Amino acid sequence: SSQLIVTLITLTAGTIFLMWIGELISEKKVGNGISLIIFAGIIAGLPSIISRVAVTFERSELFTIIGYLMIAVFAVISIVIMNEAQRNIPITYARQSRGTQYLPSVANHLPLKVNMAGVIPIIFAISIMLFPPMLAQFFRNAKTPLIAESARYVEQLFANQSFYAVVYFILVFAFTYFYTSIVFQPEKVAENLQKQGAFIPGIRPGKPTADYVARVTNRILLAGGLFLGAIAVLPYILTNVSGTVAIAIGGTSFLIVVSVIVETVKQIESQLATTEYDKYSTLSN
Repeated sequence: SSQLIVTLITLTAGTIFLMWIGELISEKKVGNGISLIIFAGIIAGLPSIISRVAVTFERSELFTIIGYLMIAVFAVISIVIMNEAQRNIPITYARQSRGTQYLPSVANHLPLKVNMAGVIPIIFAISIMLFPPMLAQFFRNAKTPLIAESARYVEQLFANQSFYAVVYFILVFAFTYFYTSIVFQPEKVAENLQKQGAFIPGIRPGKPTADYVARVTNRILLAGGLFLGAIAVLPYILTNVSGTVAIAIGGTSFLIVVSVIVETVKQIESQLATTEYDKYSTLSN
């Protein structure tokens, strides 16, 4: 129908416009534009949430709200710690010669972030979890009894909060390893170290170095995957424990908000440091 076509055109145009705005923000180097837009959308919903809680507030819910606030603070602190956490692998640069002089070897480290994948595994997991029930809706009233019954079973299965949370957690954990294996390749790390004349003490260059980096990465990803999975299913856990809607902002939203704030502050500090350095260089000249 014409209404459907207008809706599709409007959504497509709005999406492209937001992408353009996001690119403009990124070009100004204030932060990741798309992430800032998502961040603004989450924050924009806070006033209505707070007003709704204030209108329906009862004294019996005071301790519940305090408990949620304490959990929210703990979640924010945990997200900051895990986002900044990294495993430093010691590396040493071989001695270099300049004429008849030999420069001493230099010790450094190779940082490996615990949460390399960021929020991407959660986004992938949400996409997978939304697909089966959405597909089942189209076959709910199918003429074939087996197909209709299967569609209704899928809808009921994914409506079960316990099943949803368990599968969601497993998918987030699995996608953490999957996405990291795509964006981080130990073979290239080992190759770059070898080209730079660097090596990990006690580890031979080449494939042994790549294998060592891969083992360390898999170990720290265990903590990162468990953390992302716990953050993702946090609202479902609290809902089952309390029997009420646990927190207005889900764990994923917390992760996005805190990550965007941390990264934006870092970029702003970097821009300020660059500006101060340029000013100092100009005055010195």
